[in-house]
Amino acid sequence: MDLVDQLIAVGLTEYESKVYLALLREHPATGYQLSKTAGIPRSMVYEALGRLEARGAVLKTQEEKATLYRPVSPETLIDRYEREAQTRFAQLRTGLSPLYTQQDQGQLWNFSGRKEALVYAAEMISQAQNELMLVLADADLEELRALLEEAAKRNMVLGIMLTGQSEFNLGQVVRHPQRETELHRMSETLIIVADEREFLIASGHATTTATVTTNPNMVLIARQFVWMELFAQRIFSRLGDDLLAALDPDDRQILH
Repeated sequence: MDLVDQLIAVGLTEYESKVYLALLREHPATGYQLSKTAGIPRSMVYEALGRLEARGAVLKTQEEKATLYRPVSPETLIDRYEREAQTRFAQLRTGLSPLYTQQDQGQLWNFSGRKEALVYAAEMISQAQNELMLVLADADLEELRALLEEAAKRNMVLGIMLTGQSEFNLGQVVRHPQRETELHRMSETLIIVADEREFLIASGHATTTATVTTNPNMVLIARQFVWMELFAQRIFSRLGDDLLAALDPDDRQILH
């Protein structure tokens, strides 16, 4: 996202953004100069400048032959927007929270996006009270690592199956065999079961589809899946070479 897009995201129009950026590079400047440097119609420059002045983003002075403009410093402008955003979000939180009553009716809710799935996962981890069972690829582990460390400090029961190469040493942790990970397409799968109450699964990185539910049957199946994988990997890790040699070649390949 370039600077114009970022300024638009915080509330400026495209012309306002271009005028403000032009002023940062060269000031003081007249409206005529800004029209040329910002590359916008002269008829629109003064309208944009007027709105920027009203926002407190530019200052002007009347000289003998022209009106000159200069920008408010980026630090001042960003600090102002940050304070206003914090105030607005606080007001929204206060106003919206009483309107929401959570309904746990056991439906399966679907949504898209890895970022969105990780946001939901972070919320589940933060709100969990007793137990978290997880399947994590490397990228997801790094995104959620700090929250999992905080969960461990809250004495949460953690059961974690890692499908990549990253390390994590809190709670019960096992590493899923690479061959089995490939066979079952687990390398891009995120699973979280929180407090035997809620279940999230997301698959795919480039294009992510996710499902979340509080359906007790689905939660039970998901938790049993993770628990059995943890149990199985603990057992496999204790098998000696003689027992591994007794397995069928296909089974032995999966465990290595």
